[in-house]
Amino acid sequence: MNQYIQLLKSETVLRRLSFIQLIAYFGAWFSNVAIYTLLLHMKVSPEVVAFTAMLHFLSGIIQAPFSGSIIDNMKPKKLMLILIAVEIFATFFLIFVNELSDLWLLYTLVFIKMAAASFYFTTEMSLLPKLLGGEKLQKANELHSIIWSLSYTFGMAISGFVVFLLGVKIAFILDAMMFVVAFSLLYRVEIEVEFIKSKESLKEMMRDSFRYFKRNPHAIHLMLMHSFVGLTAFDALVALMVDKYYASIIATSLALGLLHASRAVGLVIGPVILGNWVNNKRLVNIFIFQAFAIWLWAYLMEDFYMSLFASVIVGLFTTTLWSYTYTLLQKNIEKKYYGRIVAYNDMLFLTSATITSFMIGFLATKGFSLEFITFLIGFGFIVGAVYFRWVLSTQNIKEVG
Repeated sequence: MNQYIQLLKSETVLRRLSFIQLIAYFGAWFSNVAIYTLLLHMKVSPEVVAFTAMLHFLSGIIQAPFSGSIIDNMKPKKLMLILIAVEIFATFFLIFVNELSDLWLLYTLVFIKMAAASFYFTTEMSLLPKLLGGEKLQKANELHSIIWSLSYTFGMAISGFVVFLLGVKIAFILDAMMFVVAFSLLYRVEIEVEFIKSKESLKEMMRDSFRYFKRNPHAIHLMLMHSFVGLTAFDALVALMVDKYYASIIATSLALGLLHASRAVGLVIGPVILGNWVNNKRLVNIFIFQAFAIWLWAYLMEDFYMSLFASVIVGLFTTTLWSYTYTLLQKNIEKKYYGRIVAYNDMLFLTSATITSFMIGFLATKGFSLEFITFLIGFGFIVGAVYFRWVLSTQNIKEVG
């Protein structure tokens, strides 16, 4: 952990952006628990739960072909401020969702909110390689994932209690206020990076991106590798688990918060334990460990307390997979294409997460057990391990260090 502290001390802009990120992500998870609690209290079908989970990712997929070109053509700070402002309003207006007839409003606001959040994330991840390089970039990505996990842990856990004690409306208002704080802090940050406004049209920039992929197929393989992490989009699965197994023994909001928070504990610990050990070859083992952790969760699912334990183990390997595959992509692409390729990378990741959310709802409605669905997700990481071993043997992939 000391290496992350030293990095924050030496990199002022990264330190300030990380603090803003902590606040913004923390706020995001407040509304997430509130949204699923609201849906379960409205007694919606599994399809509605899964569709809402899909919307969290679908917006990022739709905008990705354009967002990367916009990122490469606009100053990062200005763009990030606009996106946080959108999140403020989309979050606040969730207070007007009260009954089943308001689902259209919920869908619209979730779509807009997550589109802005995804766009902001892509902007920040394309900014990091312009601020840092080499091992510092890897540690910054790991730090980014640790902050996400910390926000996820405390956001989900505290939100569970806030929703339980004060209700979903207060959670939405608190979330919006946190984005106001993040906007105010970002406004004061000076971000000095080289920025050359492209003279190419957005259409031509998109064409140029595809020509780059044709010349550099390894970039496509690395994006596909990162997309496997999208299989851990467990929001719909956790909501259905709570409804089926735990609603009779603990309040819905508390169960949602604790399950997500326990997995996030593993997400925080993972990079601290594995960050210095993992390399290209050992990443194959991380994929396999992730599969077995998910299978353990499937086996222990019916017992709430054992499920909390298994959630920690599941989270242990996820953050390392996420941060290392992201850094591999950044390390193996040209600086000119950062914004566009990071956007396409996020599009593939979000597509994977969307399909996962849809399949969870679809299979659950068709009568498949939640344990079987979880087993299938774990098997996906075995496929990822085999695929990455093939990529390493056929492509020239640089090591991160």
